[in-house]
Amino acid sequence: MSIRALRTLIAVRRHGTFRQAAEVEHLTPSAVSHQMKQLEETWGLELFDRTLKTPKLTQAGLTLVEEAEGLVAAYDNLPAKVMARDELSGELILGAVPTTLVGLVPRGLAQLKALHPDIRVRIVPGLTNDLFLQLARGQIDGAILSKPDVLPRGLHLAEIISEDFVLLAPKEMSDETPRDLLRTEPFIRFTRDAVVGRQIEAWLQKRGITVTDAMELDGLDAISSMVAAGLGVSIVPRSIFAAQGDLPVARLTLEDTPPRRIIGLVNQANTSRSRMIDATRHALLQTVENAQGTAAWINRRRAPRCGQRPFAKARSG
Repeated sequence: MSIRALRTLIAVRRHGTFRQAAEVEHLTPSAVSHQMKQLEETWGLELFDRTLKTPKLTQAGLTLVEEAEGLVAAYDNLPAKVMARDELSGELILGAVPTTLVGLVPRGLAQLKALHPDIRVRIVPGLTNDLFLQLARGQIDGAILSKPDVLPRGLHLAEIISEDFVLLAPKEMSDETPRDLLRTEPFIRFTRDAVVGRQIEAWLQKRGITVTDAMELDGLDAISSMVAAGLGVSIVPRSIFAAQGDLPVARLTLEDTPPRRIIGLVNQANTSRSRMIDATRHALLQTVENAQGTAAWINRRRAPRCGQRPFAKARSG
C-alpha cells in the first residue's frame, strides 16, 4: 500500500469514475485500475463492485476511503507538525473571486503581512466553481469566494462577510422605484457563470421580474462604470469596500427581502496549511471590522443634525 494509491482511491470516491480520478491525479485510467487492484490484493478486500458498467465502491471501499482521508491528511501535515508551534512562514496560494480583488483581498493581505511578514501569499483569480476544482486538485491552498447553495464534500467555509444586494442606477434616477427601473431600463447583468449572477437571476425569476439584458459582465467596477455612464441599471452586492461612492450612481434598496451573498474563506478540511489559513481568516475578519467601523463613522457624519431636514434622496448611495 502507498500514499499515492490512497490518494487515487480518495479521488475515485470524490469524482465518481476511474477516468475522472485519472485526470485529476494526472494518471492514465489503466494506472488507476492497477492501483485499485493492488489495494484489493494487499488488504484482501473487494473495494469495487465490477459487475456494473462503471465500477462502484462497496461498503468496504467506502469505509477504507474514510480511513484513507485521515491517513493522507496526517501524512500531508507532517511538515507543519515538525515546525515550531509559533512559526508561521512559507508560501500560501489563495484563489479569489474578482469582486473581492479591489477591496477585501488587498486590505486583508496587507493586514496579514503586518502580522505575519514571513507568509508569502500568491493570488489566483477565478470564479467560484473554477476555484473549487483547483482546491480539489490541490492547486491552491484556499479560496476567498461567494458561498454557493451546496459546498463540495470535504471543504470547510469560514464566513468573512455578508452583503445585501442593491439596485445600482444612474444618480438622476434615484427617485424611481427599483421594480420600475428593472422593468423599464436596460439591465447590466452580473455574469451567470458566477454564484452572484445566479443568485440575482433566481431572485428576479422568483418575483416575476422580466428585464431587458443590455450586457453581461463579471467585474463590479466595470458594471458600476457602465451604470454611471447611463447605459442601464444593475443588481450588485453592497460592498463596504466598493468604490461606487466616487461615481454618479445611486444604490437603492431592493424591496421584498433582497438577496444576500456570503463571502467566505474555503479550504480542505484537513490541510498542512491550516495555521496559515487561520491567520489569513483572522486578518480578513479584522479588515472587515475596521471597514465597518469606518463606514459607520462616515454614515454618522452624513446623518442630518438635530433640527435639520433629512435629505430628499436618502435612498441613494
